[in-house]
Amino acid sequence: MAKVLVPLADGCEELEAVTIIDLLRRAGIAVTTAGLKPGIVKASRGVQLVPDTTLDIALKDSYDMVVLPGGMPGATHLKDDPRIIRLLQQMAAAGKYTAAICAAPMVLAEAGVLAGKRATSYPGFLDDLPGVKLSTEAVVRDGSVLTSRGPGTAMDFALALIEALAGRARRDEVEAGLMRP
Repeated sequence: MAKVLVPLADGCEELEAVTIIDLLRRAGIAVTTAGLKPGIVKASRGVQLVPDTTLDIALKDSYDMVVLPGGMPGATHLKDDPRIIRLLQQMAAAGKYTAAICAAPMVLAEAGVLAGKRATSYPGFLDDLPGVKLSTEAVVRDGSVLTSRGPGTAMDFALALIEALAGRARRDEVEAGLMRP
């Protein structure tokens, strides 16, 4: 079974975080949520999220994918955390999946993961970055890097993550249960 780490920072976008966690778990993927610090994470709209563990504890395990929810200032907190940057660099070096949505692709850029890659983000967060091939598509996959635009694309993003980890048939099965138009 694939294992995914979703780091949660104060100010994260709750719609993105919860959508990613929920859909991956519906697909039977093991998801660990980890707060940058102990305790409740207060998301960007005041929703309180209870992480499974702390990042320090979660980093003792290994993962097939790390997914960063966006939102501000949550994405900035992720970008400013050297543990996150180091983890992303290790994941990329090992050929494992790194993924981010909304403002969080800037964290991938900070870690050097987007160099020479196609990527998308919420408008303005990847503009003028050398080496990044900016796209306006809802979800972009370039090798083992997946990025997406924002809250409105969270479900498409989560389904793309499922497809990357568990295949098209599993993605289709999860999507069918959602009753999307």
